[in-house]
Amino acid sequence: MALARLSLRQPSLKPAMTDSSTVPDSTAAAPAGPPPAILVNRCEVRLWSLSQEERLRRALARCGVTDVRNEGEDLPTNGSFVLLRTDFLLEDSLIKALARTPDCLLVVTLAAGGRAAVAAHAAPATAERAIGLLRQPQGAPHDLAAIDLAIKSPAELGASYDQALRKRSVPFVLPLTADAQLAAERQLFRASYKGVTDVVTKWLWPWPAFWATRWCAARGISANMVTAASLLLVLLAMWLFARGYFGVGLVVAWLMTFLDTVDGKLARVTLTSSRLGNVFDHGIDLLHPPFWYVAWYFGLAAGATRMQALLLAGAVWTVVIGYVVGRLQEGYFLWRHGFEIHAWRPLDSAFRLFTARRNPNLAILTAAAIAGRPDLGLQAVAVWTLLSLAFHFWRIAQAERQRAAGVRSWLSEAAASPS
Repeated sequence: MALARLSLRQPSLKPAMTDSSTVPDSTAAAPAGPPPAILVNRCEVRLWSLSQEERLRRALARCGVTDVRNEGEDLPTNGSFVLLRTDFLLEDSLIKALARTPDCLLVVTLAAGGRAAVAAHAAPATAERAIGLLRQPQGAPHDLAAIDLAIKSPAELGASYDQALRKRSVPFVLPLTADAQLAAERQLFRASYKGVTDVVTKWLWPWPAFWATRWCAARGISANMVTAASLLLVLLAMWLFARGYFGVGLVVAWLMTFLDTVDGKLARVTLTSSRLGNVFDHGIDLLHPPFWYVAWYFGLAAGATRMQALLLAGAVWTVVIGYVVGRLQEGYFLWRHGFEIHAWRPLDSAFRLFTARRNPNLAILTAAAIAGRPDLGLQAVAVWTLLSLAFHFWRIAQAERQRAAGVRSWLSEAAASPS
């Protein structure tokens, strides 16, 4: 189903105030905490095994909104509050933006034609009128001119650049019907994916990871459970590599990288990601690759001649030290410029597909093992590590030369430019 989006450039319908003495003091009138929220309408569609009411409560909690009421309950008598339709799916960035943007009405154009009011941030004086608009059926005519709220489209209200996921996209709104459930889940899954990543994660894993994530969500399997399973596979692959069982070890290692994709997506689509889970997942990702390379070396060294052992030792030290230096390069660039090196220019994002990180290196080891030369695989990874380090040193030097003129991510530049 096509996304419901709107590109309205309609100004606020509120009358202009020319006398500064009549302008209310918004700071003094602002409530002490985040605004409460009211959920309007009922929706039986469940996404990733969550009801819309539970999904919205979790999304609002991430914005600091813990006072969530259902339609029909008492409305606040002062301050402002957020109104959300449950029969529309809103991207998280829109909910966050809505919570911090008073006196606005979010309106979308439906794929079948017509417009729909889907959410609002309103004061008590305009609440009943806003709720009336939100109650109208999908595609019904809307008298938007009669409400004293600024009309916003998704593109105008929500941010289009997500630095955490290293990607840009137009915030989406989807009408929810039983027929649209799978399409809505696919959209949420796509939104949870990083825009800049390696070739395996970007092109090979999405389809099976979608169904695996859906299976886990339906059975109440948490992202931390999946991460714990991936940790066990890390240790099993390491043991298999060290014993020289490269083929079986690679199967286990690839399964681990697959679960490493599933756990993050599961946490995001079910809105259960946490700081502890993030540390658990990324801590494993950060620490385990050098242990795999060392285990691969021990699996080869047992039957190697003295000269072969020396070559393998040089290769494994190059890979391990190069891995550490590579992560330090990334950390330095992030500290220096405020965003990841892979998101600087399109060239850097393209190089991230193949740079000497775990999955591309694992692909090299797999090709060598299939060819019957796992020793050459380790040496090839060492060479590729050195080439990747050289590339990133060159890019860091270029960024330093351009620092005075400003160094920005091409993704944020594209998001800020007019369409």
